[in-house]
Amino acid sequence: MEKGKVLIVDDQNGIRILLMEVFNSEGYTTYQAANGKTAIEIVQKESPDLVLLDMKIPGMDGLEILKHLKEINPAIKVIMMTAYGELDMIKEATKLGALMHFTKPFDIDEMRVAVNMHLQDKSVDHFG
Repeated sequence: MEKGKVLIVDDQNGIRILLMEVFNSEGYTTYQAANGKTAIEIVQKESPDLVLLDMKIPGMDGLEILKHLKEINPAIKVIMMTAYGELDMIKEATKLGALMHFTKPFDIDEMRVAVNMHLQDKSVDHFG
């Protein structure tokens, strides 16, 4: 059964690889992007259900990316990943429609649980 598609947007390769491994093993289809341009292309082409989006990305920052993603697909679920102390940006992201945020270094299990929680309603629909 298709569990859903997760896009990981982070300029740090190590974080992308780690998160992809976690969500692949959970049965999700995963995509990765190192920058906003790639993230937007993937959302247009693959329509992921949920995006894990880093706030601090060189070039187009997380807030800009979030705006673009919500324009493409207002229903897309976005969880922000932030560095410590980016409170203003977090408030702004919430206004723009981000579901929640994790501060780095985050607990990978908490993130796994959060993603499963936000995407499980999708699998419930199949039985209705």
